[in-house]
Amino acid sequence: QVQLVESGGGLVQPGESLTLSCAASGSIFSITAMGWYRQAPGKQRELVASITSTGSANYADSVKGRFTISRDNAKITVNLQMNSLKPEDTAVYYCNCNARIIGSVYYRDYWGQGTQVTVSS
Repeated sequence: QVQLVESGGGLVQPGESLTLSCAASGSIFSITAMGWYRQAPGKQRELVASITSTGSANYADSVKGRFTISRDNAKITVNLQMNSLKPEDTAVYYCNCNARIIGSVYYRDYWGQGTQVTVSS
């Protein structure tokens, strides 16, 4: 299996910055995409940003120009630098990866437990 451990959430004021980190561990053979999703109260979970193993990044329109995703393949980590935070960014943020474990031929999605980000004055 694959374990994803997130860190870095918290309470910030509008306009401030926050960095989320996620580390993957377990019987990992290969990981394709890694990314961050978020879910606000009463809303569906949505993609925030994702990054491939070669570094190609994709962002939700609502965070383009404010958030930056990065990845360290050697350490199997993915970070999300969030700048100019807005109250509407308030949500639980989940780390995600698409991975194949040792002994399997299939890739599947794995999820972290989530970390709360609250943007409020």
